[in-house]
Amino acid sequence: MTTTQAAPLHMGKAAVRALGILALATGALESVVTPTLPLLRRELQMSHAEGALLSIVLLVTGALLTPVAGKLGDRYGGKQVLVRLMAVVCAGGLVSALAPNLPVLLLGQILQGAMVGALPLSFILVREHLPEGESKVAIGVVSGLFVGGTVAGTLSAGPVAEGLSRHWMFALPTLAVIGATVLVNRLMPHDPPRRSDGAGIDWPGLGLLSGTLVTLMLVLALAPDLAARPLMLAVLLAVLAAFATGWTAVERRAAAPMVDLRMLGCPEVWKSCVLTFMICVGTSVAVYLVPALFALSADAYGFGASATRIGLFLLPGAVAASLAGPLSGFGVRRFGSRAVVTAGVFIMAVGLLGLAAVHTEAWHLVVGKALIALANGLCVTAMVTSTATSVDRGDTGIATGLVLVTRVIGFAVGVQFSGAILTAGTPAGSDLPAESAFVAGFVLAGAVTVLSLLVVRTLSKGARI
Repeated sequence: MTTTQAAPLHMGKAAVRALGILALATGALESVVTPTLPLLRRELQMSHAEGALLSIVLLVTGALLTPVAGKLGDRYGGKQVLVRLMAVVCAGGLVSALAPNLPVLLLGQILQGAMVGALPLSFILVREHLPEGESKVAIGVVSGLFVGGTVAGTLSAGPVAEGLSRHWMFALPTLAVIGATVLVNRLMPHDPPRRSDGAGIDWPGLGLLSGTLVTLMLVLALAPDLAARPLMLAVLLAVLAAFATGWTAVERRAAAPMVDLRMLGCPEVWKSCVLTFMICVGTSVAVYLVPALFALSADAYGFGASATRIGLFLLPGAVAASLAGPLSGFGVRRFGSRAVVTAGVFIMAVGLLGLAAVHTEAWHLVVGKALIALANGLCVTAMVTSTATSVDRGDTGIATGLVLVTRVIGFAVGVQFSGAILTAGTPAGSDLPAESAFVAGFVLAGAVTVLSLLVVRTLSKGARI
């Protein structure tokens, strides 16, 4: 292997702002499908199975491409790969905006999935051009703006789709992504390739990872119906086990694996992955259940809120999520990562268990959701920051990519788990889930969050700068 290292160029504040704007725009584009899925199902005449496929296809492709993008960024330079990746995302956004039917929209979402790889590439650039103390804060800012973008997309997608059309809810954030990509290309210093080992893409590993993730998402999406069809469940689980086993074997033997599983041998990396998964499961349960509670009829135990009112109710959570990233970056810098994660886990447990206990007033849900959004941002940003700064600079993309893939999988598991809980809690012949189903979902998510403290206790305190 030949490694080249040029003298680093300092990244200016304008370049950091450009990365932040890009994170905000991609976060918004990522999140527009979930709150508008009923509208999309109605306009495109989709079945529930097709709707489930639409809701997870971006996650599948994103989880697949994240480690690929991270490794290519480590090998060839973050800016070069980031700009090309965002060109694919912009093409996907425009395809989604112009889609006349479901197959074309699915193609657009597949292309948009490349956006998930933007974060680890941003972290590569930040670490390449900033001192360690400043890089921690910058990573926190970028991560926080991405989270804020996802919430902003969730809030605005419904009103835009209803006031204009479903086409504009994809077009507007796509235009923002295009503008932000141009800014990054102009303002970001070039980072030369730092790895040149002559190895090509690990296509066998990539194919087996694709099969693993696709099968996993199918199991999660079809879980509520598979209980009545145990044979199909057994077949899917067997296929999932075969893909996962084959992928692990191939990656262990590959000379240049796309996902270096040896990285999981680093305690900071595997602990960050486990914690990120558990935290994102708890967060996604609230993301799914709280809007559902708002939307339920006021004649039952809900609030009968419209899409616009739900967006207003979720606004405090959006603000909290946007602030959590920078706060986490400063907290890690001042107190260490373990202290920040501990505080975040405690806040999230209070929010989830509090929602299980009291949810009869709208402000109960508003406060609980805001606490959970704040806690998620604190924990995930601290985990990513800790991981990014605990490995060699050349491994930043690979390590943070593993954590971000775990984030996607944890979110998907939590959402599908929530849907299964409500399905199981809905009496035959009724469309109204029992209130106990919501309580059970919040309690179980709170329990998972509390259990994560067992892993938090084993974390190192992290460097204070």
